[in-house]
Amino acid sequence: MQLTDRQQLILDIVKREGPITGEQIAERLNLTRATLRPDMAILTMSGMLEARPRVGYFHSGKKPGRVLAEKLHQVKVGEVKSVPVVVPEKCTVYDAVVTMFIEDVGTLFVVREGGFLEGIVSRKDLLKTTLGGQDIHKLPLGVIMTRMPNIIYAEPDESVWEAARKLINHEVDALPVVKASTQEDGTVAYEVIGRFSKTNITRLFVELGEGDY
Repeated sequence: MQLTDRQQLILDIVKREGPITGEQIAERLNLTRATLRPDMAILTMSGMLEARPRVGYFHSGKKPGRVLAEKLHQVKVGEVKSVPVVVPEKCTVYDAVVTMFIEDVGTLFVVREGGFLEGIVSRKDLLKTTLGGQDIHKLPLGVIMTRMPNIIYAEPDESVWEAARKLINHEVDALPVVKASTQEDGTVAYEVIGRFSKTNITRLFVELGEGDY
């Protein structure tokens, strides 16, 4: 985050004299409080300044990078997830390729009845199979997909930071967002309720930069 000259002056004053009121800051800069209000709002929302009623502003000691890191730990996957693109296990590889092209995604989630996760297939998986010379019009997707429990997934209450770390560590483009539930036979199934991808992270960064989140 790049501060303006005036915002840096305000930060320096608060560091040196805080806690200090908005009126006192305005006096130091020979400006009105109304003029300073947007700058004070930016510094407060960024986390670099904190305000207490009847006390004034004081420096939080946090750097912009630390503030961003804390925000990424606070935002949950469920708040930023997008709609998942799912296909049935009996879907052919050809149909999966068409779906991936139409939906413009790099990963498809394979589900059984009820929307429960069975597998996952990536653009790389489909490309490898297509180039392998097999009849993709007849080959079921279930033959080439990665199956549970070998699937990395995210849960809605998980932090964006933790989910992003999974994307990096496992070198995947997207994670299914799932809700676990115990079935009648005692097994745990995972209902696909969303998608978390690099695009979601990029969109969140843009919103944070614009102050919209």
